[in-house]
Parts: sequence; C-alpha cells; structure tokens
Amino acid sequence: MKKILFLMLGGALLAAASMLWRIDERLRLAKVPPPSLGAVPFAVLGDSDSHAYHDDLNFARWPQARGGDLRDRSWQWTEVLAHLRAAQLDPGPWGVWGTRYRRLSQARDAVGQDGRFPAKQDYRHNLAYSGAVCANLNDFPQNQAARLLAVVREAPERWQRGVVLVRIGTNDVGGLDSLEALSRDPSHPETVARIEACVQHIARAVGTLRANVPGLRVVLVGIFNNADWEKFHARWQSPQAQANIHAGMARFNEGLKAIVQGDANMAFFDDQAWFNRLWGTRLATGVPAYKKVRFGPRFEVSNTGGDTPDHATLGDGHAGSVWNALWAQSLVELLNQRFGLGVPALQDDELVRFIDPDGRFGMR
Repeated sequence: MKKILFLMLGGALLAAASMLWRIDERLRLAKVPPPSLGAVPFAVLGDSDSHAYHDDLNFARWPQARGGDLRDRSWQWTEVLAHLRAAQLDPGPWGVWGTRYRRLSQARDAVGQDGRFPAKQDYRHNLAYSGAVCANLNDFPQNQAARLLAVVREAPERWQRGVVLVRIGTNDVGGLDSLEALSRDPSHPETVARIEACVQHIARAVGTLRANVPGLRVVLVGIFNNADWEKFHARWQSPQAQANIHAGMARFNEGLKAIVQGDANMAFFDDQAWFNRLWGTRLATGVPAYKKVRFGPRFEVSNTGGDTPDHATLGDGHAGSVWNALWAQSLVELLNQRFGLGVPALQDDELVRFIDPDGRFGMR
C-alpha cells in the first residue's frame, strides 16, 4: 500500500511539474528578438536595485510599486540596457521564470525545470529579485549563483566571454536600524558582522561561478550610502554621525575591492562616488546640500522622491528612470574601460528620447 501511495505521489509531482513547465512556456514573451550572435551574455545577481520594473507578475497587484500610475514609463537600469544595447549585451529572453511556491522549487529542479524562487517576470539572465539579502546568493532555494550557473552550463563556451554583475547588500545593512547603529559606532559589532557576512557571500558566489567559467568577467557594485536616500534626509545631521556612517559603509566597499584587486577580469563600481559626483552630498555639518542633475537641454532632476522623472527616486523609494538611465550609461563606460567590450556609449540625447519619447515630461 505504501509503495502504491509513493508511486501515486511521485506521479502527481511529475504531472504538476509538467503543467508548470507548460504554463511557463505560454507566459514567455515571444516579442523579444533573439540576441545578436556577437552579443556578450550579461547576467545580474542582486536585489530590487536590479529587478525589472515591468514585472507584471509581482508589481501589477501593487498599485504604488515602481512608478505607480507611471510604471509603464518607469525603467530599471537593466531594462534600459536591454532596450538600447541588446545587440551587444544579451540579458536573456524576457519571460516568467521559476515558481511562486517554495515547496515546488526542489521538485522543479529535480525534473530539469527552472526552480528559481520566488518567481518573477524579467530577463532570464537576471537573477536579482526584490527583498534579496546576501545569503540568497548561495543558500537554497534562492541560491542565485547556482541557478545562474545552471543557465551558464547550457552554453559554457559562450559564457567564457560573459559578464556577471553583483549588486546586493542594501537589505542587509542599508536599513534605518543599521545606519542608526553605525552613526553612533562605526564598529557596531552586529552591523559589522552583517557587512562581513555579505562580503563573504559575494566572494563565495563569485568563486562558484569563476570555478566553472574561468574567463567570466565580474562587476561588483559597492554599497550605496542610504544616508543620501531622500527618505532619510532629516536624520544624522551632524559631522560625527556622517563620518561614522561613511566609515562603517567603507568596510563593505573595501571588502569588495579586496576581491577585485589584481584580477583583470573583475571590476568595482563605486556606487557612492557615482551618486556624489552627480547629485552631491551633505554639508560637513550633515545637513543635506544636494544639487540638481541636468538631463537633456533643460530638464532637471532633484534628489527627492516621486513618480515623475524630475525626482531621483520613485515614490516607493527605488531609483527613478533618470537615475537608472545615467547609471546604465556609466556602467557601459566601465565595461568598456575595464574589459574592452566596445559597447557603443549611451548618449545623453539617446537616453532622453528613451525616457521621454513623446515629450510628455518636457525633457526634449
């Protein structure tokens, strides 16, 4: 009797897995053209800083997410690259990947299906998802590095010239509690332990990928200082608090720089320096003193929050379209400088036309 029940259960699991595979196939969007033969495979590991805003599976049911009423005109940096440089950087086909059900993840993996968890609608090579923490790079069922490796193994020779970007850590050490602790003590034991754990997880994920694909190029993105996030501008308005937070965040960046050092196939993107170069930072007293960024002939973007593109961040706190467009522009520069990829630079007027194609926002 037990044997019969076991066989019935196994059959039911296989049937359910087969059904989910067919659903996935129907949901994949055929409108995305196949990549150019010369395109470099491009993958992402991370959190909501890289999760596509046009993921209807997750964001359509949350009216205020990723631009709210303007979500169809709000863009993640990964989407900017996919639309404007797909001939050179291949993010994989757009579609729905994985499962919403944690318990089905292992069953799908067992029958050779995409068992990534949680499910999302995005480019296939983009493993980043909202809410991810550093441990999710390696630990089941999220294990982003191992799941990307499964994709890589489908075309290992092609991925020898591929690029993987890792951008994660804000959900571990960028929250109010962490920054408050660091503002009082840059060596706060619990926060420093989380920083060190993050760096170790990133190093482990990189090691997993490079052990299997030695020629893989990797970009590690430094932690953003959320003291510059518009939602926190009223906090930590003293020189000592600011100095302490910077010292604490520097531990994270120094850890990533140590991983990159001496490796010609690795690069470090300094997210804090990038933001400060564009929007500036606080005064020595800790009081916000941000400038506006010109985008196009006369359009300006301030370090404020709102769903229209004159704000650096969206209403839900994530980077706005202009932030992401300029970030993608700088990333292309880094890829060319560090790895000699020869990707055509993203021009300012090209980005303006993409973000505001009909002139609705007055950028043109």
